[in-house]
Amino acid sequence: MAKIKKIHKTMKQSITEITERIKEKSRPTRTAYLDRVSSMKKRDRGSDRLGCANVAHAIAALPKDDKFKIVSERQPNLAIVTAYNDMLSAHKPYESYPEMIRQAAASFGATAQVAGGVPAMCDGVTQGEPGMELSLFSRDNIAMGAAIGLSHDVFDGAIMLGICDKIVPGLLIGALHFGHLPTIFIPAGPMSTGIDNTSKSKVREQYAQGNIGRDKLLDSESAAYHGEGTCTFYGTANSNQMLMEAMGLHVPGAAFIHPYDGIRKELTIEAVRLIIKNITNKETTAIGELVDERVIINAMSALLATGGSTNHLIHWVAIARAAGIVIDWSDFHDLAKSVPLLASVYPNGKADVNEFQKAGGPAFVIRELIQGGCMYPDVITSSFGGIAEYAKKPILKNKKLSWKDIPKESGDESIVRKIDKPFNVSGGLRLLKGNIGRSVIKISAVPKENHIIEAPALIFNSQEELLAAFDEQILDQDFIAVIRFQGPKANGMPELHKLTPPLSVIQNKGFKVAIVTDGRMSGASGKIPAAIHMSPEAAAGGSISKIRDGDIIRLNAEVGSLNVLVEDSEWDKRKLEEMTKEQKINNGHGIGRELFGNMRKNVLSAEEGAITWIN
Repeated sequence: MAKIKKIHKTMKQSITEITERIKEKSRPTRTAYLDRVSSMKKRDRGSDRLGCANVAHAIAALPKDDKFKIVSERQPNLAIVTAYNDMLSAHKPYESYPEMIRQAAASFGATAQVAGGVPAMCDGVTQGEPGMELSLFSRDNIAMGAAIGLSHDVFDGAIMLGICDKIVPGLLIGALHFGHLPTIFIPAGPMSTGIDNTSKSKVREQYAQGNIGRDKLLDSESAAYHGEGTCTFYGTANSNQMLMEAMGLHVPGAAFIHPYDGIRKELTIEAVRLIIKNITNKETTAIGELVDERVIINAMSALLATGGSTNHLIHWVAIARAAGIVIDWSDFHDLAKSVPLLASVYPNGKADVNEFQKAGGPAFVIRELIQGGCMYPDVITSSFGGIAEYAKKPILKNKKLSWKDIPKESGDESIVRKIDKPFNVSGGLRLLKGNIGRSVIKISAVPKENHIIEAPALIFNSQEELLAAFDEQILDQDFIAVIRFQGPKANGMPELHKLTPPLSVIQNKGFKVAIVTDGRMSGASGKIPAAIHMSPEAAAGGSISKIRDGDIIRLNAEVGSLNVLVEDSEWDKRKLEEMTKEQKINNGHGIGRELFGNMRKNVLSAEEGAITWIN
């Protein structure tokens, strides 16, 4: 997209050093990637390049006027890749978007076609169920679905419709494999606030203790999840939207506006206008060029500054790799030392994303990160104006869309703060290293007194085993729950959200508890210290499978260490426990899991992005 006005802000030296380190280790893969993008950009337009029969098939169902625009007038033809379904509350609003986009494109003299749909599963529905074992792999399935839609190769640019957990990362990975196309993402916004998240969690704990019945629990959950839009807590879906703003891949300020707010339609029309402007601009910028090392750093900074979902320590590694950029957890860990925690949104605080938006939202955080030298302002964005444009608020003035500066002060300092008065001087995520392996922990919600836990291990080979132990009332003690064989190779790396309520009950009784697992929690561990994403995982010969009941484990989030306190000589001699034949059978059958066998076989580690498409 067009050249932008330079903004002279001094980046922190530590961040520029991390950026240069990433550039250096990425040089071979990034150079090769950009060479491919450049080669693809030099080709003629699809309708000029493809055979006549190919073109005729591509436009057969279009009105005559649209055919004329594409073939004779050579006007932009936009691909719409949609994750619409009407079970996901966040994606239900997308039902009307293709027609809205077609009408907007026509008003700008262009055309648009739905190139394809991609699957979009709801993790909230599958929590604790076998379907959750397909969740992580659905990301790469979505990327492949996007690639299938775009593989018709007749489009001049792409519009991506998706919001939730694996959908945005999957769409972005797919888009980056078509890095020669200008691309923009269109969100649809969060649902209105229902029951507050703290009350919801308390009801879950009451149910776990047997103090209320299923009817009361369902009433509570239905009050929390009650309408169209994303769930209102700051989980993976809403972290997605924060990061897309920080990368400049939205219309500025589009993330957290309600689906049926009057400005939402105008933001969608503006997205169409911007993508067409990019395509017809003399200096067209493709998404593969836009997403460079600095843009990846901006996304990482936004994640750390807001205490976002730990899932993105997997997803953004994969996204970066799709653009030829190599990052790992050490980069996140080192960056966290220089990026302060500026937001407190549930599960890190009491506020939901609507309250976050009202207090200043992504615009406030982005402005403060720019001011503090924690984000690169002069990167190329969808708005043509650099990241500073994402520190403004969209408004309708005389029925026209415009942007205004946000207030200098926070609307609520208990939710979002200026960079000189952060909640913490470092970001909300940490790397843990030791004789078990490498894992990550989200400390933004964990009380400081629980940053260091030393307790005996209790071994569980599934979350069901731990829940059964809780029901049997044998967990009232200090312990660190080791839940293994939950990594991508073992069973697709499900989230283990259902462990949080019972462990919170035990913690509230005064016992020290923590989790060590090769599975995921996505930050929903809340106040429970959780060393997650352990790599190597147990099924890949990781040392987590050496731990035995009663071993003393020391988790120290202050210094970033995680160790089993046994002599090195004994530790080295211990044999790795392997998955039983029964476990392998159970993990590979039912609810479609058979179809994902090759993904489990070929998947890379969590720290390598759990990628299934690089051999």
